[in-house]
Amino acid sequence: MASLAPPQLRVDTRHQRRGSGSSDHDDTITPSPISTHSNPFLTPAISAATSMHSSEPPSTAGGGAPAIEDPEAALRPDPGTEGDFVVANNPFAFTPGHLNKLLNPKSLAAFVALGGLRGVEKGLQTDVKAGLSQDEVTARGRVSFQEATGHAEPALPSGAAQSSASHAAGDGDGFTDRIRVYGRNVLPPKKATPLWKLMWNAYNDKVIILLTVAAAISLALGLYETFGAEHDPSEGQPVDWIEGVAIIVAILIVTLVGSLNDWQKERAFVKLNAKKEDREVKVIRSGRSEMINVAEILVGDVIHLEPGDLVPVDGIFISGHDLKCDESSATGESDALKKTGGDVVFNALQSGAAPGGGGGGGSKDLDPFIISGAKVLEGVGTFVCTSVGTNSSFGKIMMSVRTEAESTPLQKKLEGLALAIAKLGSSAALFLFFVLLIRFLAGLGTDTRPAAEKASTFMDILIVAITIIVVAVPEGLPLAVTLALAFATTRLLKENNLVRVLRACETMGNATTICSDKTGTLTTNKMTVVAGTFGSASFGKSSSSSEKTTGPVEFAQSLPSATKKLIVQSVAINSTAFEGEEDGQATFIGSKTETALLQLAKDHLGMQSLAEARANEDVVQMMPFDSGKKCMGAVIKLSNGEGYRLVVKGASEILLGYCSQQLDVSDLSVASLESTRRRALESTIDEYAKQSLRTIALIYRDFPQWPPAGVTPTPEGHADLGDVLHDLVFVGVVGIQDPVRPGVPEAVAKAKHAGVFVRMVTGDNAVTAQAIATECGIFTEGGLIMEGPVFRTLSIEEMNERLPRLQVLARSSPEDKRILVTRLKALGETVAVTGDGTNDAPALKAADVGFSMGISGTEVAKEASAIVLMDDNFTSIVTALKWGRAVNDAVQKFLQFQITVNITAVLLAFITAVSSPKMESVLTAVQLLWVNLIMDTFAALALATDPPTEKILDRLPQGKKAPLITINMWKMIIGQAIFQLTATLILHFAGNAIFGYDAANEEQQLELDSMIFNTFVWMQIFNEFNNRRLDNRFNIFEGVHRNLFFVVINCIMVGAQVAIIYVGGKAFRITPGGISAEHWGVSIVIAFFSLPIAVLIRLFPDPWFEKIAKTVGGPVVVVYRALAKMFGAIGGVFRRKKAADADDASEEENGASSSSEKGESKAVAAPEIVISTQPEDGSNNVRDVEKGQ
Repeated sequence: MASLAPPQLRVDTRHQRRGSGSSDHDDTITPSPISTHSNPFLTPAISAATSMHSSEPPSTAGGGAPAIEDPEAALRPDPGTEGDFVVANNPFAFTPGHLNKLLNPKSLAAFVALGGLRGVEKGLQTDVKAGLSQDEVTARGRVSFQEATGHAEPALPSGAAQSSASHAAGDGDGFTDRIRVYGRNVLPPKKATPLWKLMWNAYNDKVIILLTVAAAISLALGLYETFGAEHDPSEGQPVDWIEGVAIIVAILIVTLVGSLNDWQKERAFVKLNAKKEDREVKVIRSGRSEMINVAEILVGDVIHLEPGDLVPVDGIFISGHDLKCDESSATGESDALKKTGGDVVFNALQSGAAPGGGGGGGSKDLDPFIISGAKVLEGVGTFVCTSVGTNSSFGKIMMSVRTEAESTPLQKKLEGLALAIAKLGSSAALFLFFVLLIRFLAGLGTDTRPAAEKASTFMDILIVAITIIVVAVPEGLPLAVTLALAFATTRLLKENNLVRVLRACETMGNATTICSDKTGTLTTNKMTVVAGTFGSASFGKSSSSSEKTTGPVEFAQSLPSATKKLIVQSVAINSTAFEGEEDGQATFIGSKTETALLQLAKDHLGMQSLAEARANEDVVQMMPFDSGKKCMGAVIKLSNGEGYRLVVKGASEILLGYCSQQLDVSDLSVASLESTRRRALESTIDEYAKQSLRTIALIYRDFPQWPPAGVTPTPEGHADLGDVLHDLVFVGVVGIQDPVRPGVPEAVAKAKHAGVFVRMVTGDNAVTAQAIATECGIFTEGGLIMEGPVFRTLSIEEMNERLPRLQVLARSSPEDKRILVTRLKALGETVAVTGDGTNDAPALKAADVGFSMGISGTEVAKEASAIVLMDDNFTSIVTALKWGRAVNDAVQKFLQFQITVNITAVLLAFITAVSSPKMESVLTAVQLLWVNLIMDTFAALALATDPPTEKILDRLPQGKKAPLITINMWKMIIGQAIFQLTATLILHFAGNAIFGYDAANEEQQLELDSMIFNTFVWMQIFNEFNNRRLDNRFNIFEGVHRNLFFVVINCIMVGAQVAIIYVGGKAFRITPGGISAEHWGVSIVIAFFSLPIAVLIRLFPDPWFEKIAKTVGGPVVVVYRALAKMFGAIGGVFRRKKAADADDASEEENGASSSSEKGESKAVAAPEIVISTQPEDGSNNVRDVEKGQ
């Protein structure tokens, strides 16, 4: 098949073919009439150089591309990247390698070598105005490098292999060639840790390895005694090897269960991370703006940029208005970088600025490069995508810095506690070992047993001591907090909270204050214009019931067409919203305030189409929303040379202060805004505000020239918004209704009941803010409302005095919000704050927990936040509060349970082993390992997955310095440990007398020991129910039916314990056939007493226990510190010896290296460091020093 000629892209400015950007016959793009000035709203995006749009490759007067010193050098592959420059059957002019040279680093030389923006446009078979065609399946023919750039493709180094960047073809839905050549905008998933490696990590613990070695030795001795030594036939075949096998099997089970937990946890966090990357961007395809998932962006797509956007891919800036980006996260450059349109840059370079260091300084300010990972600070614009996924700058960085997640503060705190517990347990185990060892050695003189049996006895002593260490080391503590966090974050996602930073989940539980936005968080963000006043005409809501209400239809009919046109200009041109579809219905997409105004214009003011309204105006300058001035503006060139019109919309009471005249809507005449008229407007604004309406004013002013006389123009020939906000004409004010979300007043009441102070921080005026705050239940009697401009002028002492009563901060800027957060934190508060705008990022970062808005929030705000509210709803914050407390509770429940088992098991094993003539613990190593499995893994799963109840909000938040183990917890730990230890020791020492057993009868002693083991395990099972409560309330079964994990795991433990008693046999040292029904009854009854004992413990007054604990606990602390100091000194000796050996080895290596270098220095010249004084992009030496606001 003959190759097709590349499609010709040309612009016909005479008319617009509706419905499609292409025809069946050719690929002509025909936008509607525009002037040579830029218009940011044409579907052909924002263009600063319409007259430059040509289908021909860029050329000089002589027909060649602009001269650069060496195109081949600009596009020369870096070592190791040669494969990116070769793609089989590439229908496009450029390979991923060519496009990577644009931003690796930024290179104007490469930009020129690729033919500038026009070359990139043609080479990628896209259109900078209409974007990619929705109909594209495969590329339409082939475009060569020379056709796109006007010069031959640089030769590759010899031996360049086929591209490693040749990607899998598309899924058949379109863009097959484009995806095959350039790939998708996704990073390959991080390689999951295989289960075998997780098992190895779980096993790779020094104590477990030591126990394995001891078990192996025990197994060898047992096998020798069974098969190698002589024994009395009347005693039967000995099976001493079974214990060794059982210990090894138990170790494998513990390792497997632990690794399975890690595997499940890892899977949960992979799903969470995938959700974090899920967002949408606005692109132009087939001449229409639409929202697509960020993963669907393709090379050649034309993408919109607005303040707050996080740039998803690399590209070349097409055009726009005052676009500034923060590239510090991608390049380390701290200045806000001003972007210049690709055509402007190319023509500047063509006309004399040095492209790539060839003289001249004009290129230093030219930056057409849009780099992925950058944040848009100001302005609007469009850019064409050149690299996606792993080929993009940010993708390369992300692939190179993939690291494991950091521990949360709670995990770090628990690691310290676990170390302290392990030291105490290890001390007890070592003490037991030395006591038994001394007894063993002392008895060797009179011991007539064979050597193998003596060795076996010694190994039994060693194994019991090591097993006690295994039990004492609470490796389940980190597992418990990880499980709790994984469970909570998964459930929170289902309840519209996307946790981006794990530490936020636990911190939120202790939040003491919430600073919430109003719009969209406390209210529905479904805005409707319900009232308006324009001169003497008005419509909608009135606070006076006697006054007749005029509807919007009647109001619109009373306005002349010229007035309607002015209002439409004010809301349609001065807006970043656009037309789109939601659920198959045509609608406006963007800021809800803007969409409400646009809906008014469409329904009642004769605006047919937003695209048409914008296409018919010649927009000279766009002035993005200024959070300080609370307004945004646009400048339109009037027809017939009548000058320029500035239209501004924003906060009504602020904009009223900028006006000196008022419009008469009946004939478009203006009158002086004298005091009577001004007071009337202020009264109208106040009346709307009292009805909880957001008030937006429309103002304008006509100028004979732009920029106006007396105003210093920007380098682009624009004027700063602040310089022209004076002597404007007041057109009118509208009241926009945004109802309070259902459930918000109840949620606020719950937060207050939980001891959390709720504040509202809003940009609305104080009257509107008070009305909404009162309706939500935030503003109460005795509360204080302040406006941002007043608040920020207060001294620290004055702020500290007012903050306890401050409930509403109105007319606040993002800086006011940041000041509020930092002051509250300085006062010791744990602060949660919500934010949706780019400028909210500092406050979100400063807060202990930052909540961004998933629907209305900018990508920068989301990036700065710890939790994303997927539904923008305040009630979701209260949900996060409950789950945060549930995480902390889960860890404390597990801690309470585990320390109880720790104390009991270690002391029981110690006392019974020391007192035993055979130096044997009543609990064998295998039994202790089963107990360890219960208290570490099963208990963690059962207690760390308790969902929160409503009663979790009945208590006050814990302070930042609150101890992990509270007085209530210590009371339960000590009380249960005393009961369990007393019960088991009575059975051990008095069991023979109670049940009439003969101490010399080994079968009866085995049955008694089996019952003691059974009783001990059942006490843990019953005590697990006690530990579902941390307070002094008695209902331990509350909500148990809602935790399936708890029920199932306890069933597993009960079933496993019954099986062990009946079939455990010699492996668990259980009496053959299991214990009797009588002993089962004794075990269950004694264990059941854990429940009433817990009731008595809860009834014991906390102050009494605290006094007793201080008296008794003092000596324990002294002993622990002495032991810690002793072990620290011993460890220090080994560490110093190890460090000294390492230093010696390092000195030897350095000595050898130094000798080698001296030998080489004669032949090798000193290395030369070359620093380019004129970098290719012209931006590394002299920077634009405009700072981002």
